[in-house]
Amino acid sequence: MLGRNSSHFWGVVLDTRDPLALAEFYATLMDWKIVKEEPDFVAVAPLGDHVEYLAFQRSPDYEQPAWPNKAHKQQMMMHLDIEVPDLESAVRSARDAGATEADHQPQDTVRVMLDPDGHPFCLYVDTSVS
Repeated sequence: MLGRNSSHFWGVVLDTRDPLALAEFYATLMDWKIVKEEPDFVAVAPLGDHVEYLAFQRSPDYEQPAWPNKAHKQQMMMHLDIEVPDLESAVRSARDAGATEADHQPQDTVRVMLDPDGHPFCLYVDTSVS
């Protein structure tokens, strides 16, 4: 983008009924910290210097998406992909943080998880050969 440089922030924002609770979940899951907290908007980011963030905005009418997508249900608009070194250990950590494992699992090297608000996110191991 014109005039944009590597020190400009960028991020992804998820709707939720409780921004602080979802921010606390992702801060625990990712070992990040809360970097901005307002009543209707909370952001988390990696420890140390950063320009990327994951944020949560209050949406009183938020509806959990269906996974997998179903006709006449709230559709998933996006999901997060998180590469991990050990899939089973990462699933245990995600569960400990408050996630649940989705019933539908389409791949052996990926686990579809649902955060406490039902947003899908994928934990995966990279199986490509270098």
